[in-house]
Amino acid sequence: MEEIRKNEVTTAAAEAEKSRFRRVCVFCGSSTGRKKSYQDAAVELGAELVSRKVDLVYGGGSVGLMGLVSQAVHEGGGHVLGIIPRTLMRKEITGETVGEVKVVAGMHQRKAEMSQHSDAFIALPGGYGTLEELLEVISWAQLGIHRKPVGLLNVDGYYDSLLALIDSAVDEGFIDPSQRHLFVSAANAKELVEKLEVYVPVGDGAVAKLRWEMEEVGYKSSLQAEIAR
Repeated sequence: MEEIRKNEVTTAAAEAEKSRFRRVCVFCGSSTGRKKSYQDAAVELGAELVSRKVDLVYGGGSVGLMGLVSQAVHEGGGHVLGIIPRTLMRKEITGETVGEVKVVAGMHQRKAEMSQHSDAFIALPGGYGTLEELLEVISWAQLGIHRKPVGLLNVDGYYDSLLALIDSAVDEGFIDPSQRHLFVSAANAKELVEKLEVYVPVGDGAVAKLRWEMEEVGYKSSLQAEIAR
């Protein structure tokens, strides 16, 4: 099994395509999930990033889908940057990690750092943490805090219910129809990355000129300065 996964990464790397991205942030579960397809999708996404010479930014864990995608990128020759809060190290790191690991003070700093170091975002299947990270970067895009592409890897229809909920929010008048397209989705890694490559940000960017000061929660710099680079 391990040899097959290495071969997938190597084969994809041999078919390299030039990307507009240098680094992509991947949100995903610290569990592998019940379906093998989730694990396969993590490895395939890692291989797709390697094939385009795109480095990985992720949550720093060595377990679950986080461990699989990071291993795939690392074994394919890509650079891996894991960003993890000190308090989660015992929970999300077992054994040896790959690539570079940056330890931060807490969750807010983790998300700001992950965004700062990334040119786009992809969510694999995951739980509460993955959903929170995904919806936050979509919200930031809605507010104009960043204009980076966001993609949802909808493996075996895992996110069908979330997509239906968002469509319902549009129908009920809580999300503007134009903002339904603040992110893209696809069933496999190759199709999703291709959509991200050609993504054009929604809106005119006027809101992006606002500065979102975070002093009230302890930040010395603005949120925009942290995540929009």
